[in-house]
Amino acid sequence: MGGRLGPGTSVEVRVPASSANLGPGFDSVGLALGLWDTCVATVTDEPGLHIEVEGEGADEVPRDSTHFVYRTMRRTWEELGVRPPSGLHLECRNAVPHGRGLGSSATAIVTGVVAAQALSACPERGSPRGARLAAAGEGTAAPLALAEPEFCIAPDLGFVNDLAARLEGHPDNSSASVYGGLTLSWSDDGEGRTRTLRLVLHPDVRVRVLVPGAQLSTAKARSVLPSHVRHADAALNSARAALLVQALTTQPEYLLDGTREWLHQEARRESFPESMASVDRLRAAGHAAVISGAGPSVLVLSTRDRVSAVADLVDRQWRLLDPGVPTKGAQVRRLTR
Repeated sequence: MGGRLGPGTSVEVRVPASSANLGPGFDSVGLALGLWDTCVATVTDEPGLHIEVEGEGADEVPRDSTHFVYRTMRRTWEELGVRPPSGLHLECRNAVPHGRGLGSSATAIVTGVVAAQALSACPERGSPRGARLAAAGEGTAAPLALAEPEFCIAPDLGFVNDLAARLEGHPDNSSASVYGGLTLSWSDDGEGRTRTLRLVLHPDVRVRVLVPGAQLSTAKARSVLPSHVRHADAALNSARAALLVQALTTQPEYLLDGTREWLHQEARRESFPESMASVDRLRAAGHAAVISGAGPSVLVLSTRDRVSAVADLVDRQWRLLDPGVPTKGAQVRRLTR
């Protein structure tokens, strides 16, 4: 492999949570949520891997080479032809709940791809270029996207989006985390690359998230899906998927109709009965409630004039979040250490 990461290079990456599917947009529609995981990645003189984790999932995630962010970084360096550093320090602060259908795995993957790419773009401390930059910006942290070309290269979001989707296995969560806002993703049969269109969310749309105490792995949730669907159900679902996009971007009065689906929620009902009971109760009251991603969290798509009524229909054992929808996704800046 070519390239070398020198000790002293350090970047901070912030990536938002996401909700996927939004009802009928299975494996294609994603929405960024204003819950952010942050990771500082630093190449060190001391050999070995050192990982610190705080926040959501801190008691569950490994601190060795199997850590999801680190595994993704190594895979990214393979793609870039860059030799992994002998010493690396990761400081992870997680705000995205794990195993709740809010894209925690996609957030980790996007974090790893962006961090690895950004470190590869930074100059080595002690090099002539690195010395010039350190003298010019000691004690500062400049956003990569706004930096001068010589300071650091902004992430190639197309590369990040495509690799993250391949590693995740589907693009809905990861694309929303990469770009922010509302995203629609697809791939071409020939080349298999993920392509994403960023849509403009209607200004009246408001989001609430109901988070339960229980977890559910994506693998388990996907394992109960049927291998085939009826042609009639596919036709019904495709019409609602088209209506979903129209409701989210132009006519939010159709959110309830636009979030009806036939592909995945009913098949998973036994996996999260309490979540489906909440979806049923909210929809009966006229709120566009859906299972968030693989569940068990519930996403409610509402409007400015109706969103306050959602809280009255939520049981106390649920955490009710008002995360907002960030207009930007993954962010990275170079730190001076």
